[in-house]
Amino acid sequence: MASGLAAALVVRSSAASETAEAHGGHPLGRGAPRAPWDRNAALVEPEVRRSIKGELRTELKVAYGYKSLGGYRLSLRTYEGGIPGPTLRVKPGDVLRIRLVNDLPPNPDSMPDDMTLPHQFNSTNFHFHGGHVSPNGIADNIFRVMEPGRSYDIEIAIPEDHTCGTCWYHPHKHGSADIQLTSGMAGALIIEGDFDDIPEIRDATDQVLLLNEVLFDYRGTIETYDTMWPEGVPRFLSVNGQREPVIRLRPGEVRRWRLIHAGHENNLNLALEGHELHPIAYDGIRRPEIGSLTAQLMAPGQRADVLVRAGAPGTYWLRAIANDQGYPSPTGPLAKIVVEGEPMAMTLPATLGGRSPLKTIAAEEVTNKRELPLRTIVPEYPPAANYQEFTFLICDQRFDPDRVDQRIRLGAVEEWKVINEDESDHVFHIHTNPFQLAAVNDLPVAEADWRDTVIVPRLGSVTFRSRFLDYAGRFVLHCHMMNHEELGMMQIVEVQA
Repeated sequence: MASGLAAALVVRSSAASETAEAHGGHPLGRGAPRAPWDRNAALVEPEVRRSIKGELRTELKVAYGYKSLGGYRLSLRTYEGGIPGPTLRVKPGDVLRIRLVNDLPPNPDSMPDDMTLPHQFNSTNFHFHGGHVSPNGIADNIFRVMEPGRSYDIEIAIPEDHTCGTCWYHPHKHGSADIQLTSGMAGALIIEGDFDDIPEIRDATDQVLLLNEVLFDYRGTIETYDTMWPEGVPRFLSVNGQREPVIRLRPGEVRRWRLIHAGHENNLNLALEGHELHPIAYDGIRRPEIGSLTAQLMAPGQRADVLVRAGAPGTYWLRAIANDQGYPSPTGPLAKIVVEGEPMAMTLPATLGGRSPLKTIAAEEVTNKRELPLRTIVPEYPPAANYQEFTFLICDQRFDPDRVDQRIRLGAVEEWKVINEDESDHVFHIHTNPFQLAAVNDLPVAEADWRDTVIVPRLGSVTFRSRFLDYAGRFVLHCHMMNHEELGMMQIVEVQA
């Protein structure tokens, strides 16, 4: 019943958003600053920064940036003044060295007594999402706090045997991560070499499509958490920080799209008119065989590498189409695809080789099993839709930065069942170690894909297996619906040598 109330709030607030959008995105008669919107602008690829001789050494400045986006003039927190941040391209065995400069102004608020409430939006840190790398020291350590007005060194050694594929980076400072990510602080982090043996993929044009849901208040900013909750604000979908950009292909041309869902809460069900999407990798891990889908469902945090082969000349739309996640997922146009010009004689690969870069985990390999229930508490009285009224729990506990929730031995192989007790979906993510899907709602999966982020269906469950190899230390698991994480749905994992 509690979850149903929460879902009803989302439905009502979504309707309010649609009304606001129909009136130019001006709630209550107030409007964000207007800006020109070029409805024929070509998709812009983020700047690319590549490793050289085994090292990618770069600087990332976190600062406010003015962005004209979809007809509005917005003031948002950014990497390098742009949305998204630059694409970082490395190889297995490289070292990623980043000087992160936090050029945001001082936090106006002090630390709250209740750490599960959002706070100090100008403090940040850095997370390598999808990286099987050290969670300690100055590597992929999401417990670091990078304060405004200071600079910090990040050094991440990528193992020689790391899987190749599409990862990404974003802030993970508890209390500010949701606002910063929704503002546009995200970028692709690509480990190269995953399909060098498949000419049809190796020779295809490679494009990053980083998806987000743009939110802002009547001033064109995100400065209070009320803007994020309960969604009664103007919003629209974006690709690489653009609203409905144009992607041009020639008939018969094959493109590789690296889809990254960097949105803060909602699932997106993606479909391209008149075309099929052919998934070749999920969450940065190569699939054994190529797929063929009319729509690709993606949750926040997930990546899907898909091949698209352009059909007959014409105009087609890449859209988010209807999906039920316990409430309606957002729908609407993402990008306009224009197929024109001389045909190209390109083909899709017949096979990906029938092998995964990671060895299947058999049931007899499992050394321990766990269950993790996810649950939301809403007030018994009619809620006013304030975020302070809601509590998000894992194992009936809110996140506590001073408590270790799951202790695991280094080298263990475990089977986890994540149970969703609510009437809307959650999105489970764990850092450092990927996992192999085994069952959904206790039914064995047809394809045991490797993931690091997965939808846990409402009033259902997901079962997976994972090897906890190579790295002792502390990291987290959480719901990647970032408002759920921010309000308590996160736990600390400690792997002990």
